[in-house]
Amino acid sequence: MSTDTSEDNSHQRGTLHRSFLVMRALAAHQTEGVRVTHLAKEIGLTQATTHRLLQGLIQEGMVEQDQAHKLYRLSLDLFSLAAQAGAVSDLRSLARPVLLRLSASLNDTVILMVRSGFDAVCLDRIEGQFPIRTFTGDIGGRIALGVGQGSLVILANLPEAEREEVLRFNLPRMQHYNVYDEVYMRTEIDKAHRQGYTAKNSGLLEGMAGLAVPVFDRGGQVVAALSIGTHTARLSDERLPIVRDMLLREAKALSAQINPFDPTLRHPMHAISTGDRSRSM
Repeated sequence: MSTDTSEDNSHQRGTLHRSFLVMRALAAHQTEGVRVTHLAKEIGLTQATTHRLLQGLIQEGMVEQDQAHKLYRLSLDLFSLAAQAGAVSDLRSLARPVLLRLSASLNDTVILMVRSGFDAVCLDRIEGQFPIRTFTGDIGGRIALGVGQGSLVILANLPEAEREEVLRFNLPRMQHYNVYDEVYMRTEIDKAHRQGYTAKNSGLLEGMAGLAVPVFDRGGQVVAALSIGTHTARLSDERLPIVRDMLLREAKALSAQINPFDPTLRHPMHAISTGDRSRSM
């Protein structure tokens, strides 16, 4: 290989590396945008180099500039590419082996809940040996965020401002249960967030017990919950830590695989209908 070719390859690698530095820094300022002077200082490059890299990324459609305020942001085209990448392994497909393993090991019903606006939706479930009742019923059932163990653990791990907005909207929706007042909900949310899971050995559904752990995407945002539904006698003080640790272990491994742009997270009902059709073929 000639010296000129080696130098060209090295230059290209350097440019690519700096371009990704720019894009990662832009991601941290996506809401408000950022000026080239601030960006250059943040990533340790000259203003001229940073400007040149930004212009190249704009030409490729990965970055856009607000001409009125001279602020740079990642473009919609970049997010569109990320969304397409998220379609490769959707959450329901990724979680199915997890649900099968847990159900086989525990002999209890295992449920995958996902957030959908102010609600939680049952995205998938594997029935255990013991018939149970749940708030959501079968796959596709939904419940207000905060009602039931899986729904509650999702709510408890939302960013504070978002959690407050959900509470403001959902508390009136919970009144017909006669136990979900604001003091109770905040106490349960704090407990679930502090413990890293939520469990009930008795509750509104007589004889039913449940335990749920949060599932995050690769960006660290809560998107789902793994939970079990069982009989009260099967979630004793002795068995609870065993079940909890199994769910936490599986949830951690699953979280590392979830693309934040997975379309399933935005359209869970579509994922349910598509998955059901494919399994029936």
